[in-house]
Amino acid sequence: MKKLISLCLSLFLAVSAAAPMTAHAGKIATEYYSADLTDNLSATADSDSVLPASAKPMVDAKAAVLMERDSGQVLYEMNAHEKRAPASITKVMSLLLVMEAIDSGKLTLKSKISASEHACSMGGSQIWLEPSETMTVDELLRAAVIASANDATVALAEAVAGSEEAFVDKMNAKAKALSMNDTHFENASGLDAKGHVSSAYDIAVMSTELLKHSLIKKYTGVWMDSLRNGQSQLVNTNKLVRFYKGTTGLKTGTTSTAGFCVSATAEKNGMELCAVILGAQNNDGRFSGAKKLLNYGFANWTLKTVTVPKKDLVPVKVQKGCNTTLTVTAAGSGKYLLGSGTEESPTVKVSLPDTVVAPVVKGQKIGTAAVYIGKKQIGSIDLLAAQSVERLDFRHALHRVITALCTL
Repeated sequence: MKKLISLCLSLFLAVSAAAPMTAHAGKIATEYYSADLTDNLSATADSDSVLPASAKPMVDAKAAVLMERDSGQVLYEMNAHEKRAPASITKVMSLLLVMEAIDSGKLTLKSKISASEHACSMGGSQIWLEPSETMTVDELLRAAVIASANDATVALAEAVAGSEEAFVDKMNAKAKALSMNDTHFENASGLDAKGHVSSAYDIAVMSTELLKHSLIKKYTGVWMDSLRNGQSQLVNTNKLVRFYKGTTGLKTGTTSTAGFCVSATAEKNGMELCAVILGAQNNDGRFSGAKKLLNYGFANWTLKTVTVPKKDLVPVKVQKGCNTTLTVTAAGSGKYLLGSGTEESPTVKVSLPDTVVAPVVKGQKIGTAAVYIGKKQIGSIDLLAAQSVERLDFRHALHRVITALCTL
């Protein structure tokens, strides 16, 4: 099966290279150009031995982190806060800001963007945009995510902020908001630049933040695609997309300064993990390292969803309110990482006041539900007012008296 996949990809590349349709025809947009796209696939296809939590995997890289998406809990770290060149993993932040622009309505997938001369001058990994060439946001996202195209990324950045410089300011502001204290960006694409640094931990933070936008997975899990009616081919350099079950993305990066890097994400049994590898010596090193970390995480932890029992959400009495009682609701459910060997199930202890004083606003925090494993508290869930209760004034009091008299 592996040989068949390799043969199909080889034929795909060969046909693409032979196509003479336009100036763009036959060009394969990818982060780098090498026979590695078809060679040595077994390094990421074979399964690793599963290590217990007490025996951490050996990773041949300069820095690494394994983080669970929902809790942000770090399950493995090595030089987690060492500042390093992030290469094209930088685009994770760029894509995060594009996703936010789409959410806000500033952009849509059908929005058309005309490439500037600045965007077309990026070089490196690209889709060879020409000045004034127009593509939709959807097309540019495919180019940026799958092929790590620098020109497409900058075109998107300019559409969001007006210029790459203004967009980089937004990137750094977002990094600060996410407490990415090891990070400073100098550009939107990830080209090596003085002072352009991040860390394995910070990359995991922005990667898990990006994963909250489900739209991104429309692109990050794609192996091959094309643009310009099939004339420009896109090949994903993230081998895990093809050979690691449950892979959801996310982004590779390679420069002479950064080495071989990857932020690899995968989901199994409702738990999504992010494995970051920075400064691996070669392509296989980053993917085998990421796969080891993902296997380690999935083998040793499970994600447990905890809800507050409805029977424990009793109404609370209201003083000086138009209503005498207040309905309480839980602020969703809690998700908690448990070691696979944990025998006890989480328990919930609700803490609510006997009474509250009006006025009460819908969504106001009323109490908490503490979550325990045995005697250890592992988290809490806020308990909120399910409706607003106005303060009782003369008008409301009079109305209440009249209503009561009318019922006699």
